[in-house]
Amino acid sequence: MTLSRFVRFPLTRIVIACCALGGASFGTQVTLLRMGLVRALYDAAASPYLYSVSTLLAFVASYVVYVRVVERRSVGELAPAKGPVDLGAGFLLGTGLFTITIGSIWLAGCYEVTGFVGIRAAAPWLVLSLASGFAEEILVRGVIFRITEEGLGTWIALAISSLLFGMAHIHNPGATVLSGLAVALEAGVLLAAGFVLTRRLWLPIGLHAGWNFVQGGVFGVAVSGFQFGGILKSGLHGPEILSGGAFGAEASIFAVVYCLVAGVCLLVAARRAGRFVPPLWARP
Repeated sequence: MTLSRFVRFPLTRIVIACCALGGASFGTQVTLLRMGLVRALYDAAASPYLYSVSTLLAFVASYVVYVRVVERRSVGELAPAKGPVDLGAGFLLGTGLFTITIGSIWLAGCYEVTGFVGIRAAAPWLVLSLASGFAEEILVRGVIFRITEEGLGTWIALAISSLLFGMAHIHNPGATVLSGLAVALEAGVLLAAGFVLTRRLWLPIGLHAGWNFVQGGVFGVAVSGFQFGGILKSGLHGPEILSGGAFGAEASIFAVVYCLVAGVCLLVAARRAGRFVPPLWARP
């Protein structure tokens, strides 16, 4: 196997891309630490704005360089033409899905508002949500899902990327095996479906950011186990299957059902639009 063919091999490209993204992110954080601009590496709670901007720029820049240098093509999945529309639509859908989720948890008697902090408490969550949306979607959907799909097809790539996405949250505060499975089913399927339908990253980025923003920044619920506070002071209680427990509402059965239904609808639309990729062995 020649060097060129080795580099083009899907697994090789995934490793290269992950190293590029991780290296750029870590290098940026180390630089900020040595400059005295942050007190610790990846200190999102203490310096949300600087952390968010640096993370977003590091992931976007390193991904663009990787695609240009290794894959030798334009970065169509981040083409700016459709960016505002897709990003806005995804953000609205994400906020709507979580609002329905937390409303159901409240009706079940498992969500309680105990105070009001103020509108300004949502500002850090907005930038943090956008940063995590860009970073995680570039890594999971832009790299892992997209490259896996090239050889194994849409369905297998969907299963692999969803499982990995759920596993990536298994060590978060309050996480359990069930919460990891919930994330895989709800977010893994929904976000990949958004990419399959549009063949761009903007819709899943918007979905991811909108969900996280309204979850933590508005309703004050822990986001994947991490609690920084939001507009509302609140608490989740009652059976974990309904409330999500310490991990947050993402582990609730309501979140799984609503997001999975939305994801299936997007997949059906993508299938009808001819956006599915068959596995390599099933192609003419």
